Amino acid sequence: MSRTRNAALLLAAVALLALAGCSGGKQEADNPGGAVIRTTQNPNGLRGAALDQPYAMPAKTLTDTGGNPFNLVTSTKKPVTLVFFGYTNCPDVCPTVMADVASALTKLDESVRDQVQLLFITTDPARDTGPVIRKYLDRFDPSFVGLSGSLTSIKDIAQAVGVPVEGMQKLPSGGYEVGHGAQVIGFGKNDKANVLWLSNAAIGDLAHDFGKLVEDNQ
Repeated sequence: MSRTRNAALLLAAVALLALAGCSGGKQEADNPGGAVIRTTQNPNGLRGAALDQPYAMPAKTLTDTGGNPFNLVTSTKKPVTLVFFGYTNCPDVCPTVMADVASALTKLDESVRDQVQLLFITTDPARDTGPVIRKYLDRFDPSFVGLSGSLTSIKDIAQAVGVPVEGMQKLPSGGYEVGHGAQVIGFGKNDKANVLWLSNAAIGDLAHDFGKLVEDNQ
């Protein structure tokens, strides 16, 4: 079988690869929303999963950790924007992903790193106040931007970029967890995303791709 035909057969596979339940060690598929990704080598030279149908950044306004309005399109000033949905009480997957992204960014030259902005959008706005999110993100990288809003708005934004947010799930202990997709989505200066990284992406691959995205978006 030719390489071209083989690639065509694998193209546009529906990935059920990446949802973090964030529930005390339980980890499920990251992407139950079924983002259509390529299983062949990313045609853009990236190591993350290539999206066959790019996502457009929703032109929605949330609130940053300082209490100021933050529009996902007009307030993102850097060439590359990374988007992750999570919450501060997540015991496992969220802090792992945040730490991996922070570590990958430290591998880049400062001039490159300064052109990447990460947006952490809480999936638990009832508990994640601005100060709570700020304290949490500062553990990883003070430049990370934390955003909150109504759960309805957050779910709408997440759905637009292929990230499921299940909302509260009560635990026997009386608390609750929040099921959500754990992928990091990479947007360029045109506010379109052509790549995502699953929660188990290698730090070296993240660093390579962040640098490549900056290069491609000059």
